[in-house]
Amino acid sequence: MKIETTILKNLLQNEDYARKVLPFLNDEYFTENSDKIIYNQINNFILKYNSLPNKEALNIELSEAKITEEDFKESLNLINEIGKDEQEFSDLTWLLDSTEKFCQDKAIYNAVVESISILDNPKSTTDKGAIPDILSDALAVSFDPHVGHDYIDDSSDRFDYYHRVEERIPFDLDYFNRITKGGLPQKTLNICLAGTGVGKSLFMCHVASSCLAQNQNVLYITLEMAEEKIAERIDANLLDISIDDLHSLPKDLYDKKINSLSNTTKGKLIIKEYPTAAANVNHFRALLNELNLKRSFVPDIIFVDYLNICTSSRIKSGSNVNSYTLIKSIAEELRGLAVENKLPIVSATQTTRAGYSSTDVGLEDTSESFGLPATADLMFAIISTEQMEEVGQILVKQLKNRYNDPTSNRKFVVGIDRAKMRLFDVSQAAQDELVDTGQTVDDTPSFDIATGGKFKKQDFSGFDYE
Repeated sequence: MKIETTILKNLLQNEDYARKVLPFLNDEYFTENSDKIIYNQINNFILKYNSLPNKEALNIELSEAKITEEDFKESLNLINEIGKDEQEFSDLTWLLDSTEKFCQDKAIYNAVVESISILDNPKSTTDKGAIPDILSDALAVSFDPHVGHDYIDDSSDRFDYYHRVEERIPFDLDYFNRITKGGLPQKTLNICLAGTGVGKSLFMCHVASSCLAQNQNVLYITLEMAEEKIAERIDANLLDISIDDLHSLPKDLYDKKINSLSNTTKGKLIIKEYPTAAANVNHFRALLNELNLKRSFVPDIIFVDYLNICTSSRIKSGSNVNSYTLIKSIAEELRGLAVENKLPIVSATQTTRAGYSSTDVGLEDTSESFGLPATADLMFAIISTEQMEEVGQILVKQLKNRYNDPTSNRKFVVGIDRAKMRLFDVSQAAQDELVDTGQTVDDTPSFDIATGGKFKKQDFSGFDYE
């Protein structure tokens, strides 16, 4: 007996089996016309009457179907075969496993056939870039019995969830760990907002260096700077050498520092450069597969420098779409990539022209698309002024936070060493007048260079405002 006949027979006679597998079956999985016809008759009957049809009901439904005489005779013979009063299979687990394998094999076969037809047909309306998604969807076919969370019956699972320690990648910066409850969780998109030259790439290079030092596998995708420029910044950070001194460092001393670093970390950092506005998540998926095959490298975190100069896999290049739709689409695709691979993705975006000169950047200062903050899990702004540069500090402001209360520690200060491309914690004294504990206060910082960057109130009395 064919597996198709076994499936149809149990759809007709085994209600428990039928209700478990019908959501995952598809008439495209059946090769013979008679198999497809009987499957559709059974499926339609169950959907309409919420019960299994008997042999007589199938015969009546078949007689009313608009099919050829040959298909009618073959389908009638099949009904007689599967409608015989025989003992049902008692091993439901075997039935479910066999049916799942049947569906997976058929889905993959159909996807390969469809992909070949796209490649061979020059007039195909489907873009070749859709082939990875077609194959990926086929490989993802499985019987997932989960159809929702039952509030009462699943209360025990919910309690376990409350006490489960979520896997996170911690920062080496205290206040970033505070606002994220210990680091970046998996399946998230995290966005740094800043003006040109403020420190978006510096932030990502620092966090990438920190992750490598924590024995994490790091993938850094750059569409803005060359691979060597990113590696140079990470060298300055990890080797504790200014970028200027890197170029005069003797080869033997450089090798010694790299060897020392390789002995203290088990992680890997891969930097991949793409041309500006020439790569999307399909390229990134292909890169992940290639790294896995060629280097056995699976990243724990991905950095994309930066989101606005990626392309969308769903919007064709040159299409007449507005920036809101384009950037939101890219953000959604990146977050989808994070979910697929169960890791955090860190990227950045520019401020608007008004936000560039502002000392109190908000979500409204996000350039090109407000759809980006709507998609991101964590979004924060980096703010720098001449006074802050003089004392080696930057201001960080939370804009959106799904991990913690964004009104707690809404603003905080981080030290910055641009020569070594490094961020560091500053003394608590620098935070005292700035950290927002929930009350409404004016926490825009002012700096006194003589006190090493400690904030102090400015006296604006005597100014005449019109």
